[in-house]
Amino acid sequence: VTEISPLLSNGANGKSTPAASTKNGTNGQHACDSDASDDSFEEYELATSPWNHRDDSLVAFVCRWPITFILWATIPDCRRYPRLRLVTFFACIFWIGITSYFVAFLITVVGDTIDIPDSVMGLTFLAAGTSVPEAVSSIIVTNQGHGEMGISNSIGSNTFDILLCLGLPWLIKALAFPAVPGERWVALNSSGLTYSAISLLSTLCGLYTAFWCNRFKLDWKVGLTCLSMYIGFLTVSSLIELNVFFPVNLPTCPH
Repeated sequence: VTEISPLLSNGANGKSTPAASTKNGTNGQHACDSDASDDSFEEYELATSPWNHRDDSLVAFVCRWPITFILWATIPDCRRYPRLRLVTFFACIFWIGITSYFVAFLITVVGDTIDIPDSVMGLTFLAAGTSVPEAVSSIIVTNQGHGEMGISNSIGSNTFDILLCLGLPWLIKALAFPAVPGERWVALNSSGLTYSAISLLSTLCGLYTAFWCNRFKLDWKVGLTCLSMYIGFLTVSSLIELNVFFPVNLPTCPH
């Protein structure tokens, strides 16, 4: 029995490797199923109670315990109670909304304290913080041999954020909670949004250009190109929002 993986951790490229055989004459599939079931069982045991202490650091366990306890007490485990899977789903969405609100609030307070516009904080700290889970998930699926899934995740998440995560709140705000009665529109305080959008489209074109020049192969050259484009986009957009080139934002109100 052989298996072929496009991305192998041992550096093999396109070579077949024999699947590991198990004792008692069982095949490799049963071994994989057993390992997966063991991992699932360990994860299940870890999620049953917030008092399970399996960390090497006691400080990390103590710092994480309040959050773990709140989530454990309010979100039912759908693996143990399958009928409550919808409750689990909406409870997770609720807590994602709560944590997102606190993150945005803290970012706004920090930016106001050190006299940095909200748009710059959103382009830097908030964008980086919310993109870390997407980067981790892309790395995981790429290491599993699904490189196209990692690329689709990064591009699709940005499309989802721009079209739905911005469009839907604006639609609800304009229709249900207009700033001026009878005027169904949403005013944006950032005049540099146009330049940021142009820069974003330019980086998207640069990404596909890098793919085309490298014959649609992902290697260090594409990674270096993407990193360079991100640094350039972040620098130019931040300087524009800080009124370095020309005034686009009002000065920060004095305290």
